[in-house]
Amino acid sequence: MGATNAPDGQAASVDEVLGLYRSYANDRYDEDITQLDHALQTAALARSEGADDALVAAALLHDVGHLLDLAQHGQRSTSTEDLGHEGRGARYLAALFPPSVTGPIALHVRAKRYRCAVDPEYHDGLSDGSRASLVLQGGPMSVAEAQAFAASPSSASAVDLRRWDDGGKVDGIEVPALDDYRPLLESLAGG
Repeated sequence: MGATNAPDGQAASVDEVLGLYRSYANDRYDEDITQLDHALQTAALARSEGADDALVAAALLHDVGHLLDLAQHGQRSTSTEDLGHEGRGARYLAALFPPSVTGPIALHVRAKRYRCAVDPEYHDGLSDGSRASLVLQGGPMSVAEAQAFAASPSSASAVDLRRWDDGGKVDGIEVPALDDYRPLLESLAGG
């Protein structure tokens, strides 16, 4: 049973999720580093700032929706539309992980749109890939959207995740390996 057989299904085990990373995360998507390097760097940043285990897991797994797209299509989609990787990833993980993991994942794209709305200088610090995807994702939020986002329960965690996401795009830095996160993921799975 693997994500490649049912990319829109739900994860059944930590092994399945880690297998998805092993099989598909060497793609660079729209950044200069691989999806795996980005995931590991994002999680390492979360851990270095003292994030709780659920938020470290969210940081590690936040782009799993991109990997589901690769599993489904066998290559990166060339769509000029936003594929909603954040929602797809959160739904895939929902049967295995609690909302404290999936909530920030589901909101991390909206957190980028929010930050662009409330801090115009934030946009200038985005990577080229993040700026390009922002256009497809709807651009900066309106005032009403930003107010609604700020009131949502996972918004603060999603903004933290977004900060680590933005920082986790450095070529060549050493961070813990994927398997180093297995105990953390297993402790959260099923909860």
